[in-house]
Amino acid sequence: MRAEKWNLTLGNEKIYEDAEFYLQENKKIGIVGVNGAGKSTLLKVLLGQIPLDSGKTTWESKRKIGYLKQELEMDEKEENVLNYLLHARPIEKLQKRQVELYEKMATCTESAYKKCIKELSKIEDLLFFYDCYHAENTLFELIEKMKIDASLLDKKVKELSGGQKSKIAFLHLLYSNPEVMLLDEPTNHLDKDTREFVTSYLKNYKGMLLLISHDVSFLNAIVEEILYLDKTTHKTRSYKGNYNDFLKKKEAEKIERERRIAKQEEREEKLRKIVLKYSNSSGKRKRMAESREKALEKLQKEKVERETLYKTVKLNIKPQDEGSKIPIKVNNISFGYQEENIIQNLSFLIQKKERFLIVGENGVGKSTLLKLLVGVLTPKEGNIWYGSKTQVAYYAQEQEALDSNKTILENVDTKGFSEKELRTVLGNFLFFNDDVFKKVEVLSPGEKARVSLAKILLTRANLLMLDEPTNHLDVETQKIIGENFRNYEGTIIMVSHNTSFIESVGVNRMLFLPKGKITNYAKEKVLELAKSKRE
Repeated sequence: MRAEKWNLTLGNEKIYEDAEFYLQENKKIGIVGVNGAGKSTLLKVLLGQIPLDSGKTTWESKRKIGYLKQELEMDEKEENVLNYLLHARPIEKLQKRQVELYEKMATCTESAYKKCIKELSKIEDLLFFYDCYHAENTLFELIEKMKIDASLLDKKVKELSGGQKSKIAFLHLLYSNPEVMLLDEPTNHLDKDTREFVTSYLKNYKGMLLLISHDVSFLNAIVEEILYLDKTTHKTRSYKGNYNDFLKKKEAEKIERERRIAKQEEREEKLRKIVLKYSNSSGKRKRMAESREKALEKLQKEKVERETLYKTVKLNIKPQDEGSKIPIKVNNISFGYQEENIIQNLSFLIQKKERFLIVGENGVGKSTLLKLLVGVLTPKEGNIWYGSKTQVAYYAQEQEALDSNKTILENVDTKGFSEKELRTVLGNFLFFNDDVFKKVEVLSPGEKARVSLAKILLTRANLLMLDEPTNHLDVETQKIIGENFRNYEGTIIMVSHNTSFIESVGVNRMLFLPKGKITNYAKEKVLELAKSKRE
């Protein structure tokens, strides 16, 4: 697959400028770059969902493409999980059309008969491709290997938890038998067992794979080439090897770049001194000054620029009110979406300024518990008590609190903060200069996550509830934003799989669901449960 002279601007944001790359058939390629560099957009361009301003994409042959997007859209599906999975291969639809064509052929004209034969040939090729006689066996083998409980198959898709949806969406993609796979942050909600199976499956996958992921170990295990999207130049570069190989090569490039810049600056200084010294002279000296001046102009045109490095500062945002000594207490609550409870007789209390972590396997009710704590859901039994001074702010995985038609700055506009103060906060969430005037509708999921997290902090609530805040964030961004929350003087309850982020925030205690056991934070316990979890 070859991309030639890609140019694309979304809103006022330039995404690609004469970007070019070539990807070999059946290669496994990791796509990396900072949030907003155009990673998810690249996949959508390949799918034809976003048209380029100019440039073209050429495939060596027509391929069936499977796409797992970062932001799942399964909530409105009324069908049950099994039917949803079966429809990943259009076998039923093809067979129905096959019968229609045979019936038509019994009475049609000779010319129509030939058309029917031609269409039947295509349908038979597709039925062969989808292995129609063994397809269901293949599906149930995948269900077993991904350790999906049989009871889940009868549930409606819209009733699934975030983690369950991700597993089912991934299974749907694998069963669809694509020749090219485009995966956008596929491990965001996967539990350990599923991740191990998916890693093994993708290692042995025979088609082309384009993978966007901030999960370094996942990238290293699978990819053999990295396509780097440079947000500064809006171009791309390819690097052979896995993600660690890419980092080493990038560091070597950075060292070489600094060496070239130093030499250029030295040369520039020498030329400038000669021009200043002899510019008012005459004869040979004047001609020498003119010659050096031209050389200086040429040097400045070809000058290698340093990468822009932005600094963050320690934020000094404090809760509006210090809050109660016990901001929240949970008393014997039980909750379930149907007859069976997923949360049963759960009790705990949180101390002021505590960092409290909720962990557990997919589907045990972690996000549900947060929704109960913030009042989105109501317990069937028991109650939740709030301190009289408790003020709550909630970060949901879906980031629904943002207005897509407004700019970043407008979205975080908060009473009591000047524009300068707001821009300082946004700088700590890696939005600098004119970035703040981008409309939310053009942002990547990672950028939306950063806006939402900045907005949560600016509420100055004394109890923050965070549901998987790092799902869409790259590794470096996670560290920076983790520090922002560590420095905040309020109480934090969060669901997270990410041990480095958990530790940067400074978690004290952890609650294991579904048992309801509470212990002091221990990294090894989280890794046992959620070494690679993304719910």
